[in-house]
Amino acid sequence: MKNSRREFVKKAALGTAGITIGGLGLSAKSYGNIIGSNDRVNVGIVGFSDRTRSSLIGALQSQSADLNFAITAVSDIWNRRRDEAKVFLAQRDITVDLYRNNEELYEKSNVDAVIIATADFQHALHTIEAVEAGKDVFVEKPFAETMEDNRKARAAVERTGKIVTIGSQRRSGPNYHAANEFIRSGRFGDIVMVEMTWNVNQPGRWRRPALVSEIREQDTDWKRYLMNRPWEAWDPRKYLEYRLFWPYSSGIPGQWMAHQIDTVHWFSGYEYPRSVAANGGIYLWKDGRENFDTMTAVFDYGPKDDPSKGFQVVYSSRFTNSAGGVKELYYSNAGTLNLDTNKITPQGGLTENHARAMNMQPNQLPEMDLPAVEMVTAADTGTDNMTVNHMRNWMECVRSRRQPNAPVKAGYNHSVANIMVTAALRTGEYVTFDDSTQEVMAGGKVFHL
Repeated sequence: MKNSRREFVKKAALGTAGITIGGLGLSAKSYGNIIGSNDRVNVGIVGFSDRTRSSLIGALQSQSADLNFAITAVSDIWNRRRDEAKVFLAQRDITVDLYRNNEELYEKSNVDAVIIATADFQHALHTIEAVEAGKDVFVEKPFAETMEDNRKARAAVERTGKIVTIGSQRRSGPNYHAANEFIRSGRFGDIVMVEMTWNVNQPGRWRRPALVSEIREQDTDWKRYLMNRPWEAWDPRKYLEYRLFWPYSSGIPGQWMAHQIDTVHWFSGYEYPRSVAANGGIYLWKDGRENFDTMTAVFDYGPKDDPSKGFQVVYSSRFTNSAGGVKELYYSNAGTLNLDTNKITPQGGLTENHARAMNMQPNQLPEMDLPAVEMVTAADTGTDNMTVNHMRNWMECVRSRRQPNAPVKAGYNHSVANIMVTAALRTGEYVTFDDSTQEVMAGGKVFHL
């Protein structure tokens, strides 16, 4: 057992070490030998959002000197955001050109790649615009909120061959790489259950009352904002508090569940669930929102042709009480993998007493810590290291043209699961996925807006 543990730590450390250089296993010294590495990559910001200013710009800037990337342009349809971007970036000695929309950005700028952090429903559509304009893309999750957008965006990325990273930063976390290696090695045993939670108690979560009172329709472009969503009159809440309203966002599934369910696909090898049932409601925050403040979804994963194999995932989230926080627990018959504590333990595994009663051998995992590997960081940017690692991976793949840690297929698959949950919540029906049509089916019917 000790030898097995040492071997696991060694292999996992080697595997996760590669993510510091784009998953390629390249040292910083050898990286300089890649063709074109001395040419500056100009980056445009599509959507000067809270996520952009709080994390993504800092993550890119922390690696930009090493990899020769520069932010040169910002596109945002609200004039206030453009003005804020100019000031924010000037304080960091960055001078940018400002564009009123993406058409102007792609027609007039010299950007090679873009970072997309716009409204949830726009991610897939803005990705299509970018890759068809010949740009590589870092796009925030959720990748898509409808299957029509999901299919079109994946097809556009695959057709153009552009480098696209989905903002699922867990895919660049050393602890997650180590967990994936341990499960895939067979030493964990078959996954029998996964439990995931994401609980907060923040009444103002996703609310922007001050901005809602200040924004004017004439200062932005409502028609461009709606994109392919059904036309409706100007509504500043749906512009600024879009996470509370369908079909601009699915709320909890798209914002939070998309991160966690992606690890299920990664660790298990299953691309999407066999079925989903879900329920929820607006139980406390009755402020005009349409997306639920509390929900629970139950997923069934396994091979389509063998219903006797597989496992269940239970995902729950609430805005009304923060107890439990954010948890990701994987169970096998031999124990537990806890991605909150980053420990593998025999907790819950088959003990000797119970095994003897069934004439079986006990099944107990060893006590192990998921190995930590130092991540690449630069100056203190206020950005979490996992996001820095994820951004660096994209930047290196833009240069090398290798596939990143979170390629478009990962975004497509988490969006399938996300849309299945949305369908179950909005229809109250049992939901499946039709492989032949790539459609989400609720109660035997295709789920649409």
